[in-house]
Amino acid sequence: MVFDEEFSEIAKSIKASEIRELLKVVQNPEIISLAGGLPSPDAFPVEVIREIVDDLMEKEGPKVLQYGSTDGVNSFRDVIVERATNKFGFSNIHRENVLILAGSQQGLYLAAKIFVNRKDIVIVEAPTYVGVLTAFQSYFPTFVDIEMDKDGMNTHLLESKLKELKKEGKKPKLIYTIPTFQNPAGVTMNLERRKHLLELAEEYNTLILEDGPYEELRYSGKDVPRIKSLDKNERVMYLGTFSKILSPGIRIAFMIAHEDIIQKAILAKQGVDLCTNTLSQYIAQEYIRRGYLDRQIPKIIKLYKEKRDTMLDSLEDYFPEGVDWTKPDGGMFLWVTLPKHVDAEKLFPKAIEHKVAYVVGSAFYPKRDHKNTMRLNFTYPSNEMIKEGIKRLASVIKEAL
Repeated sequence: MVFDEEFSEIAKSIKASEIRELLKVVQNPEIISLAGGLPSPDAFPVEVIREIVDDLMEKEGPKVLQYGSTDGVNSFRDVIVERATNKFGFSNIHRENVLILAGSQQGLYLAAKIFVNRKDIVIVEAPTYVGVLTAFQSYFPTFVDIEMDKDGMNTHLLESKLKELKKEGKKPKLIYTIPTFQNPAGVTMNLERRKHLLELAEEYNTLILEDGPYEELRYSGKDVPRIKSLDKNERVMYLGTFSKILSPGIRIAFMIAHEDIIQKAILAKQGVDLCTNTLSQYIAQEYIRRGYLDRQIPKIIKLYKEKRDTMLDSLEDYFPEGVDWTKPDGGMFLWVTLPKHVDAEKLFPKAIEHKVAYVVGSAFYPKRDHKNTMRLNFTYPSNEMIKEGIKRLASVIKEAL
């Protein structure tokens, strides 16, 4: 049977995640991977999780092993509300504004499913997170990308684009942003631009999808309020996750949005997985309630700050002139820009020969039209591997130059 003839239009449109495919290439233990977006295993609270699971099994085993409701365990949703109110500065949110997700990637997929029709305009940063391109592509949107600089998405360019679209009789369905320690660029949108973004969303009657996976991982600089905390008219959908501050393996994240949006997302989620992992929700709930999370985050920050500093120092020591990179105040990534004539895609096989890997920057653009960039991760490799990996990569780049 020729299955290609039977696949749906959506199935035919699905493309492999470039980063997931890349990780298969770098399985060779001799290759130093600066490519993946993995937290360090040293950041995982293994003994604490064991303690919590033992307690849950002893006291509430049948309950935590049962199916749960699609929207999430109510007591856990209440914990999210409390934390978002007290830690994030969100106001006027309640249990009904929270949906528990199996990872924030699911939140991206659900947002696309409930909002995006064919050819709808979705505005993203340039570069943007590969996962949002993957999640949205099945619904055949028209991506419009807005360039960034060291202060995040350039909202003045965004304003010009919105005016242009309005003249053409077009209205974007939503604007997607990772405003803090952006993936892949590592930059942070300043407060002035966050306020301007909200003003533009009001003026042009569109929604904002704010993705905040790295916001609690700050190593330098001052905190900037989340866009959702500045939102007075509930135009912002916020995605948060425990993958970077607890464990990616438990697959727990959440969406905070207007109740009408949450109800529609619940209906969409019922067709995906019925409910999020109940046991994982109770683990995360106890991890927060017992105060472990607030004690663990400073430990993670200390670990990752050293790794970030090691990478930045190594770049200064080994990279040639003419190559630029961002200097993130937090998160997991930084962004390298090569001279325009150097193609990072063509350079990649040479890097593998030198036993070092990165993610080619073109993967982070809807049109794949920026060839001279790459993303580097500093949270997963050891300090020694970071130094050696940057040294190997520098020699590859020098050859190309």
